[in-house]
Amino acid sequence: MFIDKITKIEMTKSQWFLLATEQDYNAAINRYDEIKHAAKGTDEHKEKLLLAHLISEYEKTTRNLPDIDPIELIKIRMEEMGYKPSDLAKAYGDKGTVSKVLNYKQSLSLTMIRKFSELLKIPPQSLLKEYHLKNLENQQ
Repeated sequence: MFIDKITKIEMTKSQWFLLATEQDYNAAINRYDEIKHAAKGTDEHKEKLLLAHLISEYEKTTRNLPDIDPIELIKIRMEEMGYKPSDLAKAYGDKGTVSKVLNYKQSLSLTMIRKFSELLKIPPQSLLKEYHLKNLENQQ
């Protein structure tokens, strides 16, 4: 039992290196999806944290997201991933609010930023950019 645990830890440690190719990146994303709900303190949880870091670093160096407002970025990613507003509503829990946000009637909340960032694989900082709401003067 103890030897098996050491072997598993060593395999985890030696399996992941800096992500250098798109193939490495895809393998890391797939593995992360497999273990994303790992219990805290487990070897898989440690591996998940390592993968999150490696994936983030790879995306910082290879992904040049356009400098557009967060709502347009969300819409682009939805289209790329085949999502509909109802998919975002399921993730967030409120269809009306999602509709208002996508139509520039309401700002993204911190909870939305967290959930949409994870669902759409958008760095949270890209969703924090300031943008203008429509009909703002009518709401005041």
